[in-house]
Amino acid sequence: QVQLVESGGGLVQPGGSLRLSCAASGSIFNIYIMGWYRQAPGKQRELVAAITSGGSTNYADSVKGRFTISRDNAKKTVYLQMNSLKPEDTAVYYCNARGRLLSKGDFDSWGQGTQVTVSS
Repeated sequence: QVQLVESGGGLVQPGGSLRLSCAASGSIFNIYIMGWYRQAPGKQRELVAAITSGGSTNYADSVKGRFTISRDNAKKTVYLQMNSLKPEDTAVYYCNARGRLLSKGDFDSWGQGTQVTVSS
């Protein structure tokens, strides 16, 4: 019932920047938390950053100081500003949202994934 649409991925050189966006839609009562995960070939999916509806954030150690997560509650959209990108940031990035439906009950939805490639 909840759909997440991601955008902003692409190919950048080391040291470059990208901004990812993820917009949620559907019968949403509220969203508890939204986050970004990534998965590189041969590796497990890992949490990159997350943000609650109240603005509390959490980051993976590998991206602290380089990435910034933010949200627009009115637009039900979460962003990930990625600066000083490194080749090891190359992965498919997935948006995730958890919350409560209008019809009562919780949801846990994932976006389709967007490719981020950092290479010279």
